Amino acid sequence: GADGALIDNPRHYRDARTAGMMEQTFAVVPRAEIFKRTGIQFMELNSLYQLYATDRQAPWVLEAARRLLFMPDLFNYFLTGAMRAERTIASTSQFYDPAGKQFATDLLRKLGIPAGLPAALVEPGTLLGDLLPQVADECGLGRGTPVYTTASHDTAAAVAAVPAAGSRWCYISSGTWSLMGMELDGPLINDGSLTANFTNEVGVEGTIRFLKNIPGLWLLQECRRAWALEGKEYGYEQLTAMAGAAQPAETVLDLETFYAAGQSAEKVREHCRKTGQQAPQDDGEVCRTIFYSLAVRYREVLKTLEGLTGRSVDAIHIVGGGSRNGLLNQLTADVTGRRVVAGPVEATAAGNALVQAMGAGQLKSLDEVREVVRHSFQVEEFFPKG
Repeated sequence: GADGALIDNPRHYRDARTAGMMEQTFAVVPRAEIFKRTGIQFMELNSLYQLYATDRQAPWVLEAARRLLFMPDLFNYFLTGAMRAERTIASTSQFYDPAGKQFATDLLRKLGIPAGLPAALVEPGTLLGDLLPQVADECGLGRGTPVYTTASHDTAAAVAAVPAAGSRWCYISSGTWSLMGMELDGPLINDGSLTANFTNEVGVEGTIRFLKNIPGLWLLQECRRAWALEGKEYGYEQLTAMAGAAQPAETVLDLETFYAAGQSAEKVREHCRKTGQQAPQDDGEVCRTIFYSLAVRYREVLKTLEGLTGRSVDAIHIVGGGSRNGLLNQLTADVTGRRVVAGPVEATAAGNALVQAMGAGQLKSLDEVREVVRHSFQVEEFFPKG
């Protein structure tokens, strides 16, 4: 607001308020036009639909607002008092133009959203200023402690820490979501990427993360939560071991249908019955089916990725928490027929710190960042069997 305070509480990105908002938006600005301007994958959680939902449900919020800050930018504001929009997180909003490298304010105007809301854009690794004195004192840090932007989108930070060299590789940032893609020099916005619903998000050094959002380990997490309510407290290592002991799965789940909260093993079986497939029987078979379905989805996305970019992939780099899952890594190698390189697990944290090191002048380039990662973390390789 005008006084610099939050007008309303932030909302969780899966909040149900955006249900149906994409279709309402398309009635004003066609889907193809939105993609041509932004190159971003269509998902109800995108900031464009969050804003449109706010305009429809609580218009007073936008009327009173003077500046829009994405969540990482909000923390930077609390630390420094500087209101800036870091480019990697801004690029995921679906009202950022990756070709023009600016906000698509004309798109906001067409939707009746105040075009002056976005803050000034800055690059990852930008010095924002010093910690506010009261923050420094409360945290026991010296006054004058500098604050740099990082690659604020977690996947942008993770991709910066992929220990790859050359160009014949793709990445999977594996966790609740699996973000699978390539690093390009510029956006790839055409009918093919629109049809395949790929996304063009900004990375470090002006690169483009051309990727697909895939439901990752979300379904496993939801099943684990449901089992806990039944009194079965499984750890993730235990679930993976149960899956490894189960019979190989042939059933393939449409993972995109399990988007909402409240999933369970019974809903997995119900999906199998509806699709005419053999339903997993015990809990281990449910886990095995989820892992196998995810590996099959990786293969599908990899084929599309290679077709759209014209680039062949020799190695798949898997980073993030999901890279610890040896069974899923091996299934990915087997199903895709590619070498899988797993690690580092804490790629987002490593990328975050190293991009700030770039800003401070301690590292000179993204190549140097990746060289540091290669010399700092152990990785594990998986090769296709058979």
